[in-house]
Amino acid sequence: MDATADCSSLLRFIDASPTPFHAVESVARQLDAAGFQRCDEREDFGAAPPARGYLVRSGSIVAWAGERAALREHGARILGAHTDSPNLRLKARANTGAAGFRQLGVEVYGGVLLNSWLDRDLSLAGRVMVRTRRGAEARLVKHDGALLRIPQLAIHLDREVNTRGLVLDPQHHLAPVWGLGRTDEQLLQRFLAASLGCAAEDVLSWDLMLFDVVPSTFAGLGRELVFAPRLDNLCSCWCALEALLAHAAAGARGPLGVLCLFDHEEVGSTSDRGAQSPLLEYALERLLGEAGAGREEFHRAMARSMCASIDMAHATHPNYREKHEPEHWIALNAGPVIKINTNMRYATDAESEAAFQLAAERAGVPLQKYFHRSNLACGSTIGPLTAARLGVRTVDVGCAQLSMHSIREMCGALDPRFMARALSEFLAR
Repeated sequence: MDATADCSSLLRFIDASPTPFHAVESVARQLDAAGFQRCDEREDFGAAPPARGYLVRSGSIVAWAGERAALREHGARILGAHTDSPNLRLKARANTGAAGFRQLGVEVYGGVLLNSWLDRDLSLAGRVMVRTRRGAEARLVKHDGALLRIPQLAIHLDREVNTRGLVLDPQHHLAPVWGLGRTDEQLLQRFLAASLGCAAEDVLSWDLMLFDVVPSTFAGLGRELVFAPRLDNLCSCWCALEALLAHAAAGARGPLGVLCLFDHEEVGSTSDRGAQSPLLEYALERLLGEAGAGREEFHRAMARSMCASIDMAHATHPNYREKHEPEHWIALNAGPVIKINTNMRYATDAESEAAFQLAAERAGVPLQKYFHRSNLACGSTIGPLTAARLGVRTVDVGCAQLSMHSIREMCGALDPRFMARALSEFLAR
């Protein structure tokens, strides 16, 4: 298999999506091209919602393929992932500086490996709210060239850094440099206004974040690896989207195929569009035709449903083998990983595990199973949240990777397509 040809579109997707808002735009563009119809959740879905449709709420998106009758008769097969990644985000009063440098004030978002953001070519992307005659309008911005840098302190001024370890204070050590001169309280606003073609005073607010401008790439002696930012969790978003598009193209028989990509997973999912919100529940209710069917119909549909929560998995690190469960080593390019935790940090149980295992067998792809080391705290995903919110059986799966939560991560070049094929079979039941 030619790995570079098989998932080259993944790299393009990641590079086009430095923020959750851009990721949703990238997904919506592909759905539009496949004949999906965008629905406004503020409007009535009507008696016959589109058989291929989607709705957007800021950095989250819900899409579906199939008729309303499929949801009533067979339930749904749901693919869930998240669009956000740990990063650095701008404060509301971001213009700052010291010692003759112009800088920006940032706040840490999620569980960032802070040292990985030092001495990188960085830029800005996100959503800006702009004043218009009708109120405020959201506009996306993405500056592709190198714009900022967080310079590390020279070793001559920190002689013990390699033995004592690097300790970074998020308040004092992470402000990026983006120019020389005195602090200008309107510099960022003027920069954004020039990019958006508006007046500086019309820049009202923003959700802006830093990103690494170095493109994603294939690497390794046989080009069998992928080096890229935001693999956690844009790789999963891409796999799930590919599966839904294949499901729709095949005729979307059986259960209703559903894709839900949530924002804010990295900070707990508690928001209007996170996995703890009613976003997915409300969308499914409306697709079912809740007003005519009644709540009992919805509960029956959920009892027939199943969810795959797709989030990246830890591969066994060759330099830190003692950090991994010795009987559950995970390799790159060895297929999707089912993630299991007895304390339900992952939602997988024997029933959902078996369902995904059969899907992988039908797809002809290899499969791995992950347990976290018993004496280390285990992370979690949207899986338990979605399972608890909807009452649906859920399996947690992911592609194996190293450098999780670093500014640049790595995975196998074969695994994303393996995962997409397994998810396609999972949708088809």
